[in-house]
Amino acid sequence: METQRLTKKDSAKIVEILNSGGVVAFPTDTVYGLAVRYDLKEAILKMKEAKQRPETKPFPMMVSSKAQIERVAVTDARSQKLIDQWMPGALTLVFKKKPEIDELVTNGFPTIGIRMPDDDFVLEIINRVGVPLLVPSANLSGQPSCTTSEEVLKQLDGRIDAVVLGESGASTASTVCDTTGDELKILRQGPIKLEDLEASI
Repeated sequence: METQRLTKKDSAKIVEILNSGGVVAFPTDTVYGLAVRYDLKEAILKMKEAKQRPETKPFPMMVSSKAQIERVAVTDARSQKLIDQWMPGALTLVFKKKPEIDELVTNGFPTIGIRMPDDDFVLEIINRVGVPLLVPSANLSGQPSCTTSEEVLKQLDGRIDAVVLGESGASTASTVCDTTGDELKILRQGPIKLEDLEASI
């Protein structure tokens, strides 16, 4: 497979590749992400193969609106406050998935991690695709996260359909917070701390 080199100006081409089941790496407000449509089984399997992703890890989802969160996740008043306060931003919230969401999307987990990126380019792509995207970090599983397209190509050239050239907005991945229990629980520490989240609710 030849990995196409694109720029942010090629948004129509990026959307076309994603809608046809392709895998695209692009810069986000945190690190580089590897994107596919969440509702295309072949695309998810292709992404797993490209990343050499173990079966035990779920995929984070990126959305462009609260409506897209409601489409796939079960939320409550507390999580709504967190969404309103911290999205878009460097926070991934873990919710219970809606029953109709295919287990392939969550790698068999009953939960789903969702983030709304603080990045106009990524939000535009999601809006134009029309559905949420699954966006794990753009690297081989077990390797460091990438912050430039050059780093992505060193790991994934020939394994994905396209890469958007450039560099990401930060070198740290988002904070991951589980909202499914009585208490909020940090699963991965990023820029946003637990006490900040608790203070906002």
